[in-house]
Amino acid sequence: MDERDRRHLTHAVDLAEAAVEAGDEPFGSVLVGGAGTVLQTAVNEVVHRNATHHPELTLARWAGDHLDADARAAATVYTSGEHCPMCSAAHAWVGLGRIVYASSSAQTARWVTELGGTTSPVAPLPITAVVPGIPVDGPDEELAERVHELHRRFRRR
Repeated sequence: MDERDRRHLTHAVDLAEAAVEAGDEPFGSVLVGGAGTVLQTAVNEVVHRNATHHPELTLARWAGDHLDADARAAATVYTSGEHCPMCSAAHAWVGLGRIVYASSSAQTARWVTELGGTTSPVAPLPITAVVPGIPVDGPDEELAERVHELHRRFRRR
């Protein structure tokens, strides 16, 4: 992971913090074009809307509606938490490129359980179990600890 990756991944974690401050679960994502420009951002809205309003799915839908196939393939999604199977599938269906995440789905599942949260109805599969061959980088241990703290903050509300 280079400095540009770190900057965008930190932005995704900042968005996760904004989600917590708004009363939602700590997930945030950034869609970055092939030239390194931020194209779109999204935060979790599962508390305020419904359980399918994950930021990764929001970005996949946006990309499918606004970018051509080449631009989607050149894009990178930076996200505070590894994509769930729903979001991984959407990412693949619209043909987005690389994924970089701060914390893994296994870490998230463990943290939610330890903090007394409700277990997900969907198995915490790694992205590559759903979308084999997609370029993926993560977790980032330093940022993962920050995400862990955001989960603690959300559960303490």
